[in-house]
Parts: sequence; structure tokens; C-alpha cells
Amino acid sequence: MINGSPHANGNTAVGLAEMKKIFDAEGIETTILQVGDKAIRGCISCGTCTRAGKCAFDDEVNQAAALLEKADGLVIASPVYYASANGTLVSFLDRLFFSAQFDMTMKVGASIAVARRGGTTATFDQLNKYLTKSGMAVASSQYWNIFHGRKKGEAVKDEEGMQTLRILARNMVFLIKSIALGKEKYGLPETELWTPTHFIR
Repeated sequence: MINGSPHANGNTAVGLAEMKKIFDAEGIETTILQVGDKAIRGCISCGTCTRAGKCAFDDEVNQAAALLEKADGLVIASPVYYASANGTLVSFLDRLFFSAQFDMTMKVGASIAVARRGGTTATFDQLNKYLTKSGMAVASSQYWNIFHGRKKGEAVKDEEGMQTLRILARNMVFLIKSIALGKEKYGLPETELWTPTHFIR
């Protein structure tokens, strides 16, 4: 579970804690990584990861990659800044998903966004792009995975938002367990060799 807020105990943490209650009750082990308050630089397109198998900048990104490789699921959580995710989180995710050299197919992913008022759906869409590009099974809930709060801890008062996150966590648990059974019986879906193209003719 990735906390992209610079405030370790803010409203983003409230949402993750609500989901963690469900994971704990269902016997799903979780790790919460606090990255929003770290000095994480963006990708510089140096290509080191394709040669070395990890990012050239040996920080929280490489630590998270080692955890994600073993994990069955991932939750990305962000506060909303100017209708988008926290910039530190974006730098972290750009490098994590670009540099990771392992297959993420059918790992279960979910993103959640919290704001005082607006910009949550744009942030939700932004975060989901990391998951959908990686062949992950994206979990959903009864509503978009968003909740609201401004002051520290205020998000807990968003009853519908908290319910949405609990249902999301239960759906993630179901997918994680179901995919484990499916992999055992059927294996992963067949893949094809990537055929990269570009638009310069």
C-alpha cells in the first residue's frame, strides 16, 4: 500500500487504514510505504534499468520494487493537488513502473484519491493508468475509489467514502484469492512478444 501524501497521518492514511482493517480481517498481510514526504526525483530516461534491472537512483523506488515483485496486490493512494496526484508520488510511480523488470500480470491493483472537494476523478484516472498498462487486474467498488476530507482525520466522516473503500478492499481480497486459484489451475494468460510502434512515418 503506497501512501503518496506528504502527511503520514493525514486523510490519505485514513483511507488506507480503512482498507487495512479488511485486509487484516481476511488474513491478507500488508505493508504501507510512506513515500509522499520523501525526496524522490523523477525519471531521467537514462536507460540504466534496462541494463541493470533496477533504477539508477537507489532509493524508495528500488525498495518498493522488491516488495511489489513478491506481492499479490497493490494499492496506490494520493491526495489531490491541482486535480492530479502529488508530484512526488508521480515521480515515484513513473520510475517504479518503468524500471521494474518483472511481470505484473494479474497482480491486483487499486488506486484511491482524497480531496477537499474536486479533482478526485482526474487523479483516480491518472493513477489507474499505471495499473492498466502493466496487465494488472484492477479492482473496483460500488463507486469510484474516492473520498473527501480537508482537515487532518476529517475523511473518516465521509461515510460513503469509507464504505466504498471497505468494499474495494473486500473485492481486492476476492480477486487475490480467486486469481491464486486460477493460476494454480490454468496458469497466467498467454502473452505475445511486444511489438512497439511509433507515429513517425
